[in-house]
This record gives sequence, structure tokens and C-alpha cells, in this order.
Amino acid sequence: MTSVTDDGAGNARQRRRVTNAIKESLRELGVQLSSLNHQVGVRMDLKDVDFGCLDVINRYGPLSPSTLARRTGLHAATVTGILDRLERAGWVARERDPADRRAVVVRAQRHRNAELIGLYSGMNSSLDQICAGYSEAELDVLADFLRRTADAGRAASENLADVREPRPVRPAGSP
Repeated sequence: MTSVTDDGAGNARQRRRVTNAIKESLRELGVQLSSLNHQVGVRMDLKDVDFGCLDVINRYGPLSPSTLARRTGLHAATVTGILDRLERAGWVARERDPADRRAVVVRAQRHRNAELIGLYSGMNSSLDQICAGYSEAELDVLADFLRRTADAGRAASENLADVREPRPVRPAGSP
């Protein structure tokens, strides 16, 4: 007696296994990148949250402090303290916004970036070697996947940030 398996069901199971493996690998990647960033931050005497803000400023700046707070999901007062520390250490400079002289923008001090690049050189070399093993078409698929995954993470984070704490329910007749 032979058992017959439904190719559709078998394919669906295999797809679920691979999808779950991808999700698990992304979780592990997040942990490892967080660890790497922490080690770089320790070497540069930066708190994790300060380092995260510096990365956002380097990538998207110059930014207003309120834009930085929105992008990082941090409270404006927290961002002020972070910017104070980054400015004292020479990582960023606050400047008048050329579009609105009453406003301030934060700009990264690029001369410090060479230190960061050096600390990431091992990871960058590893990524170059990994990418060398893929065709251009495969790299295009990977780049698209990672871009879309980052967009999904950003949207999920924004959705969570939009959810407000529930207000306590007061019994009827209470002040």
C-alpha cells in the first residue's frame, strides 16, 4: 500500500517551513546586529539609544529634533538629552534651519564617521564576501526583500507608536 500526498498540501507545508525559517533568521539577525551596534557604541563611548539616534541623523539628516523623535519613537525630552550628549562629544551640531530661522536642525559631524567605519570594517568585508556568492538577479531579489522588510518593520513600529495607553475606566458617578 502506498500513501499519496497532496502536492498542494506538501508545497504549502514546505512554504510555511521556509517562511518560518526566514522569520527566525531575521530575528537572529536583529539580535546579532544589535550586539554589533552595542559593541561599536561601547568602543565609541555611546549609549545604545544615542548611537541609534546618531545613525538616523547620519542617514537622514539634517533633521529637526522633533523629526528625530518621530523617526526613533522617542519622547522629545529624551531626544533633547541625547542631542546634548552627542553634541558635547562632537558627534552632532545644532544649526539654525535655513528654511525657518526660528527652528533648529541637527547635522552629523562627518569627520567622526571614519572611526565608525573602521569598527564596522569586519562586518562590511563579510557582507562583501556573502554578496559575491550571489548573481546580480539574486542580489536584486535580496535587496527588494530587505527593503520591503524594513518598510514593514517601520510601519509596524509606527502603528505601535500610534496606539495610545488606554484610559482608566471610572465607575459611573465618580469625579
